Amino acid sequence: EPSPRLPAPKDVRVYSYNFRSLLRWSPVKVDRGLVLYTVQFKTGAFNEWGEMNCTRISQTECSFPMSLKVRRWTIVLRVRAELGQETSAWVETDQFVAERNTTIGPPQLNSVTPSPDSLLISVTPPFGPEAGDFLQYHVSYWENATSTTKKQAETSNTLFKIGNLKESTLYCFTIQVELITHLRPQLLGEPSAPECSRTTMS
Repeated sequence: EPSPRLPAPKDVRVYSYNFRSLLRWSPVKVDRGLVLYTVQFKTGAFNEWGEMNCTRISQTECSFPMSLKVRRWTIVLRVRAELGQETSAWVETDQFVAERNTTIGPPQLNSVTPSPDSLLISVTPPFGPEAGDFLQYHVSYWENATSTTKKQAETSNTLFKIGNLKESTLYCFTIQVELITHLRPQLLGEPSAPECSRTTMS
């Protein structure tokens, strides 16, 4: 291999949201020519570097190919800068396991149907579950006048009811998704922004 002379990429990190993962890094700045980058990967099961779909690219990010979408795999990535025959040293990431290291976003709120004593809520999960996944929805709700007192509810259904509410009262709620797998601890997602809805008159 040519001797490393170029500066190595910095801030090399995997970003993963709802199991869509990519590697990002800061650009290497030199005053001669366009720096290109090559990314390689290896898995915990197979200790040999392989090519990704990012060889001699000018962008400073690289999306995971479909072949690396297995959520339980342990993956290490590395990137180097290249300019003509010159290369930088490789920079490796920490081990990445999507099932442990991805960020889960909030569910999508489809509808809220108020009645005098309840709110019927319909949501869509933030990602398509795989076989063996179990999604739990954590609902936090409060009467808007007394927002210090929050009540909690849990459900595994995408259509659920918050009951025992006062009629003609404004209630607010947030929802978080928890992905329950064979792993401990489980993965708890980001809460949704608060949504408010008024119960009807009986």
